[in-house]
Amino acid sequence: MTGPRMSLPLAVVVILSVLLTGWTHAGPEMDPYKILGVTRSASQAEIKKVYKRLAKEWHPDKNKNAGAEDMFIKVTKSYEILSNEDKRANYDRYGQTDDTQPYGSGRHAHRHDNFYFDESFFNFPFNSKNNRDFADGKYTLHFNQYVNEVVPDSYKRPYLIKITSDWCFSCIHIEPVWKEVVQEMENLGVGIGVVDVGYERRLANHLGAHRTPSILGVINGKVTFFHYAVAKEHVRQFVEDLLPQRLVERVTDKNDLNFLDSWHELNKPHVLLFDQVPGVPLLYKLTAFAYKDYLQFGYVDQGLTETANLQKQFNINTYAPTMLVFKENTDKPADIIQAKGMKKQIIEEFMSNNKFLLAPRLVNQKLFDELCPVKQFHRRRKYCVLLMTGDEENFSFGNQAFLSFASTNGREVIRFAYVYQRLQQPLCDILMQSKDDVQSPPQVVILERRNAAGKVLFKPVTAWNGSEEDKQRLMEELDRLQKDPSILNHDAMLPELNNEFASMFVIRWLYASYDYLSEVVDDILHNNWREMMPLLSLIFSALFILFGTVVIQAFSDSSEDKQTKPKAGTKAENGSPGTSTSASRAPKKNFVEVTELTDITYLSNLVKLRPGHMNIVLVLTDASKNILLSKFAKEVYSFTGSLTLHFSFLNIDKHSEWMNTLLEYAHDAMQIDADEDDGGSRKMDYTGYVLALNGHKKYLCLFKPVYTGEDLDNKSSEDEGGTSGARSRSREDHLPRKSNRSRSLSTLQIHHKLDRLGLWMERLMEGTLPRYYIPAWPGLDKITPNK
Repeated sequence: MTGPRMSLPLAVVVILSVLLTGWTHAGPEMDPYKILGVTRSASQAEIKKVYKRLAKEWHPDKNKNAGAEDMFIKVTKSYEILSNEDKRANYDRYGQTDDTQPYGSGRHAHRHDNFYFDESFFNFPFNSKNNRDFADGKYTLHFNQYVNEVVPDSYKRPYLIKITSDWCFSCIHIEPVWKEVVQEMENLGVGIGVVDVGYERRLANHLGAHRTPSILGVINGKVTFFHYAVAKEHVRQFVEDLLPQRLVERVTDKNDLNFLDSWHELNKPHVLLFDQVPGVPLLYKLTAFAYKDYLQFGYVDQGLTETANLQKQFNINTYAPTMLVFKENTDKPADIIQAKGMKKQIIEEFMSNNKFLLAPRLVNQKLFDELCPVKQFHRRRKYCVLLMTGDEENFSFGNQAFLSFASTNGREVIRFAYVYQRLQQPLCDILMQSKDDVQSPPQVVILERRNAAGKVLFKPVTAWNGSEEDKQRLMEELDRLQKDPSILNHDAMLPELNNEFASMFVIRWLYASYDYLSEVVDDILHNNWREMMPLLSLIFSALFILFGTVVIQAFSDSSEDKQTKPKAGTKAENGSPGTSTSASRAPKKNFVEVTELTDITYLSNLVKLRPGHMNIVLVLTDASKNILLSKFAKEVYSFTGSLTLHFSFLNIDKHSEWMNTLLEYAHDAMQIDADEDDGGSRKMDYTGYVLALNGHKKYLCLFKPVYTGEDLDNKSSEDEGGTSGARSRSREDHLPRKSNRSRSLSTLQIHHKLDRLGLWMERLMEGTLPRYYIPAWPGLDKITPNK
């Protein structure tokens, strides 16, 4: 008894161990470290370097191998995990490759609260690749398929695309509605597609789909997202809103003649649908979009009193929808269908059989290629009877006679068309064998196209004036052609036809712009900020640039123009003769504002000076203060218009220690001074020095004075480390302090210390002066008075 009792607990333990072992080893299918080929201790720099190399190697545009795209997705996903510290730590700790992103989790293993749920174990009916609904598999899209098939086809019909993923709970909720929508829309001719972001992440990113589930529409190559509650009526309205606004024109008794008579101008047959419903049916709108290049569409609401005459004129049955096609004859429809339940296949066949007028005008090469196709097989041989005429009033009789002859044609292998010589002159010159630019009389030719390069076989039939003899001669030639195609005994290379509707590009562009603006307004009203962000960013950036560069500049220029210039006497008094103002703005004041650099103004005027601003500091003494300030104002007056220059003076009698400390920091400048000081045996005289101080970047430019009052040939204004400036300044520094010269001569020497300061200022504005960088500005403890 003991053995059987022990066997049951033992079996339970074994089963639990197996299950726990399975759960423990049920790790993710993808190991980002192995895919990138890096160790778990790899740094971010190493991971980024390896990722760049692998991304280039496996990029689908460069690597054409079958598994390149899948490998590129794995490399990208691995880098997303390892480049994010939180995701990397989460993977290292739990082995989880996906956090709670909108796309859901991996293909097979899924983690919830530290437990892994494997689909093969629980067999949940989610949208996995193995259990995905077979209907979705029919519409699955791949990137190349979307680019090469869906986008070109979206110019003929809109597409509805669902974005889904594995383990997407919300996708399950919308599945019943989606199936109903697919069934209805596909019957109407709407394209259907499904994108699984787990396997087509590249396509999802290309479409801009950032969450699942999402529904979007594609028309004319443009992607539009669905933002409403997923209901059948909402999706139907969404598809209807995708279509352009002016596909179908409302026709009543008031505008029916204008609508039907526009066939000659538009060179298209016109279609009228009579129905009882007040709104244009979606099937009719989709048909109009598919055939917009061939047919013009109108809709007649039979419930309106304004359409009673139309219904009576064409004997319309009010109990079933009726569709009429009008060609050149607007009094009688060329074709008609009537049925209670019009199907898409019946309507498409009806439209395909009536794409062209009986005798359309060749207005571009595309129409020529479709109306007169290139010969491919003997049984599919097509001939074109072409009338080359004019659009003046005197040609109207012959043109009408040609149209009347074409309306009696019953041969499927013969197509009739005409061209205006004035608009298609190169083509007419070749077929009419005309050598001058004078318009020739109307002529009819029969031609057969032999290849797409433009080679044709043709035969001129007769000069055409619409007489009975012309019609008889043309009929005889067509009968001979059926028996003997070799009567086309001329060959030629035709040029490409001119596009006569090219001038309508502006109108089409305006319509397209209107549709786009309508969509933008609709997106704004529905708060589609994620998709609108690029457009809003572009708009606000453009407005900011416009305001910053144009508006402000305009106000600045206008304010400067309104300011009065200084009087001539003031300019002569305060300006510096020979000083150019090309490097700065015109002075806004007729005086120079110079402040003293003290311990109070030191922080604001230097240490905390705004970036890009400089303080021009004149070094002086109590004795030379008045003379140097007057001269300084004259030299710098023309630069006071600059908003980045500030002017100050420093009393060297009070702050000599600060000056010495500053030049000690600027080693290059101090070395020059030491060479000129003969070993530093006597105290330096800084009177007349000018410092350009950049408080933000911590550098200075130095101007050393030189006396030029007696020797004009040895003048020098800038200190560039040159020898001429050193010799001149040395000459002044070695003058005896107690000389026998008069006081006026001493005043004259001090006055000339700032000669050439204006030229030095110009070089400062140009940025060509040497800069002496310092580690820090001397603190307040360095500014100690000596008196």
